[in-house]
Amino acid sequence: MSPTFASLSIYNYRVYALGAIVSNVGTWMGRVAQDWLVLTELTDHDSTALGIVTGLQFAPVVLLAPLAGSFADRFDKRKLLALSQTSLAITAALLAVLVLTDVAQLWHVYVLAGLQGVATALDNPTRQAFVSEMVPPDKLSNAVGLNSASFNGARLVGPAIAGLLIAAVGTGFTLVINAFSFIAVLGALAMMHGAELTRPPRGKGRGGVREGLAYVRQRSDIKLLLFVVFMLGTFGMNFQITIALMSTSIFGRGASEYGLLSSVMAIGSLAAALMSARRPKPRLRVLFTALIGFTVFSAAAGLAPTFWFFGLMLIPTGLCALTVVTTANAAVQLSVSPQMRGRVMALYMAIFLGGTPLGAPMIGWIGDAWGPRWTILVGSLAVGLAAVAAILYVMRTDRLTVTLERHPWHLNVVSARQAAAGIHPEQVR
Repeated sequence: MSPTFASLSIYNYRVYALGAIVSNVGTWMGRVAQDWLVLTELTDHDSTALGIVTGLQFAPVVLLAPLAGSFADRFDKRKLLALSQTSLAITAALLAVLVLTDVAQLWHVYVLAGLQGVATALDNPTRQAFVSEMVPPDKLSNAVGLNSASFNGARLVGPAIAGLLIAAVGTGFTLVINAFSFIAVLGALAMMHGAELTRPPRGKGRGGVREGLAYVRQRSDIKLLLFVVFMLGTFGMNFQITIALMSTSIFGRGASEYGLLSSVMAIGSLAAALMSARRPKPRLRVLFTALIGFTVFSAAAGLAPTFWFFGLMLIPTGLCALTVVTTANAAVQLSVSPQMRGRVMALYMAIFLGGTPLGAPMIGWIGDAWGPRWTILVGSLAVGLAAVAAILYVMRTDRLTVTLERHPWHLNVVSARQAAAGIHPEQVR
């Protein structure tokens, strides 16, 4: 089997991946339908309202992260995932019913978005930590990459299908498909061979949350990665808002074109995920290069003079964004002890996704006050400054030695501490 798909040789992961791709397609269809509902059916292109909805979906990820991570380390992850996926299916079905019966109001969407956020707060760290139970450590980086490939492969087709369905049969029926798609994941969880899962020692006691936070405070490498993903997630990856505003307000396009733009961006994201799956281990230089690339290409998208040039710039923007995310995700998972993984990943997802409650309403307000283009340009500026700050922090705090080798070109980054320990550059670059 190709190294890119090595994890699929494992039965439990293969079953999980098949269920996840179906559910991910439905999720992307649901996101596009929900955004279209808010922007065009419940408001008159109110970007602030869309930002509030997005923020409510992710606010519980921040507020409940320590508790959710502690649950993921203490209880059976497969059962927790069944609970969270069932909850997400119910909230998706309720929204579909409200729309189909023509009684949906904006406050309904707000409430359901908040409930989805609670379920997501439990689902995210559990799902992230569950990967290490399905695959051995040497395939963990590959599985993380394939998970991202599944999510972004679904993003490639889900929004386009949603756009066509909204135009053909309406928003309500599109939301119905999302509700039913959760059955695929629930079925996959039921079909797994429990005896083949590698369960780490479970955390015990009431101090689990504090223990997790104390663990992260002592790890400067993890704190650096958390800073990077916070800046990217808060200011740079508000694509639900930015693409919708650029498509409708700047270029005057309809539902089909809006869905197409989301799918176009997924081309770059999918490519990044597959490239990450091939890398045997995460590399710091890859992460920094991707941050700089995101700054350049997202700024070009924000300044795009035409609809098609905007779509073209979304491809490398998506590639760079997903490269940062998958590299940071794999680096964190591989660097923590198994019994702490749930709590650390809960904090990671809280920082990454939880920045959205801060960034989304702010980006929505910027769209109303300064115009849709600034919703992208502000993110480009913030991520660019974060990239510079992170590079300077690593070079100054860790006393790095940077050398450039030719044939091929490599940037080797080794700290004084690592050099003293005898770590070769190939292990960390």
